[in-house]
Amino acid sequence: MQAVTDHGFIHLLRRYGGADVCFAEYFRVTADSKLDREILRCATANETGRPVVLQMIGNDVTHLVRTAKELQKHPVAGIDLNLGCPAPRVFNKCAGGGLLRDLPRIDRILGALREAITEVPFTVKTRIGVEAAALAEFEALLAIYARHEPDLLTVHGRTVREMYRTEVHYDFIAHAVAVMRCPVLANGNVDSPETALRVLAETGARGLMLGRGAIRNPWLFEQIRAAAAGREVVEPTGREVLAYLKALFETVTDEGYTEEERVHRVKKHLNFIGLGVEPRSAFLDGMRRTRSREALFEVCAAYLEHDRPMRLVAPSVEEVNALS
Repeated sequence: MQAVTDHGFIHLLRRYGGADVCFAEYFRVTADSKLDREILRCATANETGRPVVLQMIGNDVTHLVRTAKELQKHPVAGIDLNLGCPAPRVFNKCAGGGLLRDLPRIDRILGALREAITEVPFTVKTRIGVEAAALAEFEALLAIYARHEPDLLTVHGRTVREMYRTEVHYDFIAHAVAVMRCPVLANGNVDSPETALRVLAETGARGLMLGRGAIRNPWLFEQIRAAAAGREVVEPTGREVLAYLKALFETVTDEGYTEEERVHRVKKHLNFIGLGVEPRSAFLDGMRRTRSREALFEVCAAYLEHDRPMRLVAPSVEEVNALS
């Protein structure tokens, strides 16, 4: 996730178990782009003991191929083309999810990248379409993906327009599993071990990609492993969550930042964590008003200075409405 899953965060996750494979932030590929050194560090300074895949986002065949060739000179575990980012600034530039409006261009890009990426696996992340969920639209995308034989396909089970607001169409992911020859990962709203096992059973996916759920709950990877093995799922206490937030502050902010800049940086993560801590958004509202480390952690301590176990699952839209 851009501006969140950076080098420091990937290494922090390892303290709590971490992912089997990490996908770093994406490189924005343009005519004059160069490899971002900080993103590249996720692979070149990787001390997690786990493989790291690097992502690209862009729409120009020539420069995507150039970047893919440059990335293969480094110790990367794979190269991923991001066709799923729904952010308006990306979509409006016909990149990420915006490319899903231009199937011929996707076809050309995938063909060129499949030919250029020979040293490491070539993977693709996609959404199921642009507007309303329509199986015919998704099948047209899958036909293109299948033709170019990626080594892995990750499917976020929403359209671009649905952003993160709707339920996930897991049946579309199951359809991708049925028709694709490569392994398929399921992505979207996997925020608890119970949901993880259900999604794997419903879709038949080879595995799961976790995003917001893992930011909110870095213990989630180990919780899923425990549930899958029939072991007890251990939930962190409030004080353990507070320690995680303090570790975030120290890990994902640059030493050259001012204190206020450091507070602002860690708020990006807390935006994903907030409703898992307190479902009425009072925690979110309080932390967003802070400007110093002391004030920020005073708010955090008010909700987390306890030894009760915490599920760290955000409430559904219906649950939020019921609390109002």
